[in-house]
Amino acid sequence: MGIRTAPPLRPFAVAATRFEQQDLKVNGVRLRMIDVPARHRTPPTRTLLILPGHTARIEGFDAMVMELSEHHRVLVLDLPGSGYSDRPNRKYSLRYYEDTIVSCMDHLGIAEAVPVGGSLGGNLVLRLGHRFPHRFPTLVVWAPGGAWKAKPRLAAITRHLGRALFWPSVRIQSRFWFHPQFPGRQEALDETFAYYHEVMCPGFVKMYWGIAADQLAQSLFDIAPEIQQPTLLLWGDQDNGANMGAGVARLVTLLPNNSFVTFAGARHSLEAEVPNELVAAILPFLDNTPK
Repeated sequence: MGIRTAPPLRPFAVAATRFEQQDLKVNGVRLRMIDVPARHRTPPTRTLLILPGHTARIEGFDAMVMELSEHHRVLVLDLPGSGYSDRPNRKYSLRYYEDTIVSCMDHLGIAEAVPVGGSLGGNLVLRLGHRFPHRFPTLVVWAPGGAWKAKPRLAAITRHLGRALFWPSVRIQSRFWFHPQFPGRQEALDETFAYYHEVMCPGFVKMYWGIAADQLAQSLFDIAPEIQQPTLLLWGDQDNGANMGAGVARLVTLLPNNSFVTFAGARHSLEAEVPNELVAAILPFLDNTPK
C-alpha cells in the first residue's frame, strides 16, 4: 500500500471510540481528543489525562475510560503524528510532546491534572511530573519507555531509518506487546496493523522513528530521584522486552515516593490485557492521595 498524502481524520477501516470525538487546534496542529466528564462528583473529582503509548490511539483506552469516568473527568489525546491527529512531517521529540500536552491543558483551562500512561505515555508522565511538578501533583505510570540507560549511538542510527524498516520493526515489537496466551492478542494485533495502514504517511513514519530515537537517547534514571510527587508505578511481570523488568525495578528504588503494583501474567499493554485490574489499582491510589 502506498503512502497517503491525506490520511483520514477519523477511524474508517478500524473501530472508533465509543466516546464523542473532538478536535482541538494547538500550536497550529489539530489534535483529536475525547473529554469525558465525571458521571458522579463524589468523592471530589480530578482531571485524568491519559497519554497513549508510541503510535497508540484513543481507542485503546475505552475500557479504562468507562470505569475511570465514574468519578473523574477523563481526557485522552491522540498525540501529534499518531492516531487521527495531524501528522506534520517534522522533527519529533519528547520535549515537543511535553510542550504540546501543556499547551492543550492551557487551551482547555486545566491548571493541573493527573497524567496516566504506559510505555511512551509513561515516559511522558514522569517527564511532565519532573518538569511541571505543580501542574502534575500525582502520577500514574506503567512500564515507561526510557527505563533504561541512555543509548545515544543507537538513537543516532534510529533517527535516520525510514519506511522500509517500519513494518519489520513493528512486527518484531509485536512479540512483546501482549502475552502469547492473551485471548485477544491476534485480534488486537490485526486491528493495530490495519490502523497503521490507514494512517500511513510521511509524518507518521517521521514520528515513529523520531520518538523512538529520543526515547533511546534519554534515561528516566537521571530524573527519577528528583520526582517528589506520589507516583503509582505498575508493571506486568511478563514484560521483559528491552529489559523492562530490570528498568522498572530500578525506578522503584529511584522514585522517592512511589507505590509499586505488579500484575501476574501480563505483558506490556496493560490497558488491553488487564484494564479492569489496572483501574482497580488506580482508583484507590487516587482516593488515598491528597489533591
